[in-house]
Amino acid sequence: MGDSPEKPKTGNVQVLERAFDLLEALAQSREPLGLSALATQTCMSKSTVHRILATMLERDYVTKTLNGAYAIGPKLFSMLSYHINSLELQVEAKPHLAALERELKLPAYLGVLDGPFVSIISKEATNRADELFTRVGKRYPAHCSSMGKCLLACLSADELEETLYGFTFEAHTANTITNKQEFLKYLHGVRRRGWAVDCEESEANHRCLAAPIFDFSGDAIAAVGVSGSNADMPESEFETMAHSVVKAARNISLSMGYVM
Repeated sequence: MGDSPEKPKTGNVQVLERAFDLLEALAQSREPLGLSALATQTCMSKSTVHRILATMLERDYVTKTLNGAYAIGPKLFSMLSYHINSLELQVEAKPHLAALERELKLPAYLGVLDGPFVSIISKEATNRADELFTRVGKRYPAHCSSMGKCLLACLSADELEETLYGFTFEAHTANTITNKQEFLKYLHGVRRRGWAVDCEESEANHRCLAAPIFDFSGDAIAAVGVSGSNADMPESEFETMAHSVVKAARNISLSMGYVM
């Protein structure tokens, strides 16, 4: 038998449409599917199916059984799990962020590590004056962010090396740490005390203090932080503020199943 005639596609994203067709076929099947079955179900040629599956195999979106059939791979499950955990994290963290904001009278927010960057995913603030610096969705280089620093400090040596490979330690202000070895030395101090600060390293007259949040497996999944101007956050108050931020991070961690 020859290849099945291919279903016509329109637009400039044919390969994406076909990849999604294959994933949907695998998701709807109760058992792994062979190349011929997938080609028939998706109206593609076997050569096209094989080519697309080869790419998805490399990226773990599909797996291949011993008899040559295909099934949904672990990458999709891990992505879905991450999304669900992120939603759960925001729900669980909200009251603790609100309490932290009331206690310190500073914007309180959550951030997650994205390679050598950190992104803000949630925030509690009654004063919108700080919106420019800590709006939800904003992405910072981790080396000049208190959240980024405390999350990088939780990585293993190998994970840290991989995350920072090829990263440029760009100077955003005169206070930014731009030397990799100096930055790694700073992370040792963060590990020891359990919190990190950004003293005008990303923006002038802007400071942040953050601590990591852990999940049930003990992995650092996010950070909780507060921010403000130099006047709002004098260095003499760092220890007191850090106590409150670490307490909030610990409470969120417990709600995410972390066992002390």
